[in-house]
Amino acid sequence: MEGPKEACGLFGVWAPGEDVARLTYFGLFALQHRGQESAGIAVSDGEHLLVFKELGLVSQVFDEATLATMQGDLGIGHVRYSTTGSTTWENAQPAFKTDGQRSLALGHNGNLVNTLELAERAGRTGRATTDSDLVATLLAARLDGGLGAACLEVLPTLRGAFSLVMMDERSLFAARDPLGLRPLSIGRLPSGFVVASETCALDIVGASFVRDVEPGELVRIDDRGVHAERYAESPRRALCVFEYVYLARPDSVLRGHTVHEVRRELGRRLAREAPAEADLVVPVPDTGTSAAAGYSEVSGIPYGEGLIKNRYVGRTFIQPSQWLRERGVKLKLNPIPETIRGRRLVVIDDSIVRGTTTRQIVQALREAGAAEVHVRITCPPIRWPCFYGIDMSTRAELVASDLSVEEVRQYVGADSLGYLSLEGMIAATGSPKGELCRACFDGEYPIEIPEHAGKFLLEHPAKS
Repeated sequence: MEGPKEACGLFGVWAPGEDVARLTYFGLFALQHRGQESAGIAVSDGEHLLVFKELGLVSQVFDEATLATMQGDLGIGHVRYSTTGSTTWENAQPAFKTDGQRSLALGHNGNLVNTLELAERAGRTGRATTDSDLVATLLAARLDGGLGAACLEVLPTLRGAFSLVMMDERSLFAARDPLGLRPLSIGRLPSGFVVASETCALDIVGASFVRDVEPGELVRIDDRGVHAERYAESPRRALCVFEYVYLARPDSVLRGHTVHEVRRELGRRLAREAPAEADLVVPVPDTGTSAAAGYSEVSGIPYGEGLIKNRYVGRTFIQPSQWLRERGVKLKLNPIPETIRGRRLVVIDDSIVRGTTTRQIVQALREAGAAEVHVRITCPPIRWPCFYGIDMSTRAELVASDLSVEEVRQYVGADSLGYLSLEGMIAATGSPKGELCRACFDGEYPIEIPEHAGKFLLEHPAKS
């Protein structure tokens, strides 16, 4: 969908005697929804660290022959949606660095806000243009005392959102920023440990959930076991609320609640706050599905599948013409006329960012014979850009930044438009307001944003 684009997905495993490359492959497969631009895996056999990465989906980048060459006892993996830097091979992760004697690989989910300061310290080299590559460069310059000591020196200097998986030849590391803006969990295997952006990736490899990596914590996993230490104090917690609304998979667990149940509760509250007279509740798949069930439950309006998603459409690198792009929603979503014709519909979606996709969906439903289309959104209007790892970094991109709800309704062409309130959304998560980042809704940024910030900051330094 047009939506707030995915963050990134991280996976790491330490499991001597296991096929860690294959475990990492399946872990990334479970996290594919978090990024479809590139995929990469790094493994080590204790002596040599090998990285393979490429543009494309996990299933496009890796095959049996490639995985067979990646032997080791520990590994990390990454799927990317770019929030800093362009979609190039150099910017794919894991980032790899070596000082000639020691090596490291790093995967990052999030976005830093002191990128220019870090670039000056790192003495920018190479063709990569990401904050992630800068962090890897800074760590590589301090490997004399080992990667753990380098992390304790570098991580306190980073400002912004970051969950990190890192490795050298013998140890796996995981860390979260002091506010915990992006999730990261630890799981146990019979033969070792796993870290992953979401618990659904633990499930797919048969790992049992142990705990989350704490904000401000650095975790090391190796043959001495699991060692955790705090590299920074955590003044407050601020998990991105959009993980519940859009980013995370419904079968993942965040702070003790399944995302599916939170989304169902979003739908229940939306039905109370923004009721509609209609014949059918229709979700925009897949993130609207759980919420639509909740809306139907409270409203008493029957639930129905009115839009079918083509689940084999990934993020394509072959750009269609403008004529095709305007019809691009049909590539991913197709209405079912028999379900829709002559009916008044309540269409449940997770968000409206630019508004173009919502407009196309409304038009497609009308063309399929819908009598009325009432759009209901499971979050408040998005009025502020995100600088912490979701690709909506300017107010100009956000249709609700300078339009009223009625003006947005007119733009998307719906008969009515209703959003869930900020209070309703927060209550559905089960977390206190002060423990969630809500900046894209209320403009209250938990980490100060510098004057110069943006996705292509390192590609156009003269303009920044």
